[in-house]
Amino acid sequence: MDRLPSFAGLTAFYAAARLGTLTAAARELNVSQPAVSRRIADLEADLGCHLFDRSRKPVKMTQHGRSLLKALHGGFGQIESAVGQIRQASQGKVVSVTAPSGFVAFWLIPRLGELEADFPETTIRIISQEYGEAVRPGDIVIRFGHREAEEETRLLGDAVFPTASPLYLANRGMNGQDYDFSRMTLLTMETARSQWHDWPSWFQSAGLQMPKGARVLDFNSYAMLVNAALAGQGVCLCWDGVLDSFLDTGAMTRLEGSTAVSARGYFLSARDGLAAEPHVRDILTWIAETGQK
Repeated sequence: MDRLPSFAGLTAFYAAARLGTLTAAARELNVSQPAVSRRIADLEADLGCHLFDRSRKPVKMTQHGRSLLKALHGGFGQIESAVGQIRQASQGKVVSVTAPSGFVAFWLIPRLGELEADFPETTIRIISQEYGEAVRPGDIVIRFGHREAEEETRLLGDAVFPTASPLYLANRGMNGQDYDFSRMTLLTMETARSQWHDWPSWFQSAGLQMPKGARVLDFNSYAMLVNAALAGQGVCLCWDGVLDSFLDTGAMTRLEGSTAVSARGYFLSARDGLAAEPHVRDILTWIAETGQK
């Protein structure tokens, strides 16, 4: 196993890379700016490569620096999450919920008022997770994919269908019953195609032919993709139950008659399983029952 570099060097680099300047990093670490610079130089010497390109101003991170920062985001992120949970738990009942960003934005946040009203003595902490990020587990974990354990509870439905802004459809002389995919922009999230339905797999599952030469607009997060659909930029795929708040108000229209069914979906579990604290299990039960209505 490779020897890890000094923690002082890693924290100095992480602070400088995250905050953008040595001065800001020194202020956060409560040391002098030369001390931060020296720690980063020692780290670079230990690794045998440059983490910053100092040949021009402003200084830019090298590819090695970006790779290290990505790894530190995951490691320090988990440490920060654990420390935050420990500190908050000492002050009272705290339940952290980790979930994909799209689920947080479009299902969980619209229901937070109800959740907090039902559990007024519990602090709810939400940890939003993008696809491909290092996992930052909460007391309750909501993840997207296939079922991995018997104790996981499936949330929402298993139908996947297209939806679009009614204005977008109207501008093309279409509606939820009469539409033509070949004249639409298909909004997609290619970075998550191994977990999520992309358009080719959806058309295949729905028993339809994907239009040849269809225009596709790609995003790296589902929240951005849905916001683009709301802004009338195209048609997006929706897992049953995720976008109900928009469908119920008419902000988005479901395209009827085109649906695929998937074994993948959102699954809910407690990080500590049956050993979870009673107040954690209470929140888990609330989410499960609400998600299955």
